[in-house]
Amino acid sequence: MLKLFAGLLALLAGTLTASADTTGNINWASKIELVAIPSITIPDRQFLVGDDHGPQVLLGGMLRIPAASGKLPVVVLVHGSGGIGSNFPYWEQEFGRLGIATFSFDAMTGRGLPQGTSANQRVLGRLNMIIDIYHSLEILAKHPRIDPERVVIMGFSRGGQATLYASEARFQAMWNKSGIKPLAYLPFYPDCGTTYRDDTNVTGPIHIFHGTVDSYNPIAPCKAFMARLIASGHDVKMSEYPHAEHSFDGPISPNPPIVSKGSQSVRACHQTESDNGVLINDATGKPFTYDDECVKLDPKVGADPEARELAAAEITAYLKELFKLK
Repeated sequence: MLKLFAGLLALLAGTLTASADTTGNINWASKIELVAIPSITIPDRQFLVGDDHGPQVLLGGMLRIPAASGKLPVVVLVHGSGGIGSNFPYWEQEFGRLGIATFSFDAMTGRGLPQGTSANQRVLGRLNMIIDIYHSLEILAKHPRIDPERVVIMGFSRGGQATLYASEARFQAMWNKSGIKPLAYLPFYPDCGTTYRDDTNVTGPIHIFHGTVDSYNPIAPCKAFMARLIASGHDVKMSEYPHAEHSFDGPISPNPPIVSKGSQSVRACHQTESDNGVLINDATGKPFTYDDECVKLDPKVGADPEARELAAAEITAYLKELFKLK
């Protein structure tokens, strides 16, 4: 319970930090609700075979309701390996101005990982945050101010990967009990280096936002996955920013980009799902581990204000049309 309380405080602190807008152009939320999200912690193999036997956990979630009437559309924000960063308040402000609610959750603190997983990715299965997304949808499905027909998932890095693969029909059937079918998935700089069984069967439009020079999660595997999805008849597109590094949308991310010392990246890895949910390293033919040679350290991270503004303009225009906002 103390971990949950710490996570809720971290979520609220992030929102209050956003209020320190020196321009005075703040979109104040009319209400902020802090909620507990029941979830579980399991390895990727169990996720892939639908085995839900694992430690129970309570995560902290935050619903930010703008000053608008009626049932509202909502964007679920999914953070990366380092936890909730400065980009969350930025996007909350952008969406709040349009009358769009946001729901964010802290997948780390409640699991005893307040520093995140950047330096040790093995401590949390990469697919675990998909379960957290689906449990968040269960909460939103019952909320009196949320329109369950107007929900979009948007995630960043590890959260971008979770957002991308939360669209999988197979995973939806196994894990999503909310009744909500998101209208779209908006992953930012995700890792696309794993081929899952039946992974071209997705449930909604996907729009990827990525930097050409990203050294944390390279863009090439995402282009390859996107090509397979398009060949299967799905609505998938990518916005590519030629000078953008990882975390380019962070308003206080380093500019110019810097090395994220000690952070683990699977940029040189490709995995394929085999029997019984085992992920095989294609280079070795053996089960993947974070001791494999393809796991690299010290990727770059940093802001690209131009790319951030272009992405914001594109996303806000898209959501206004998708949610039928005036």
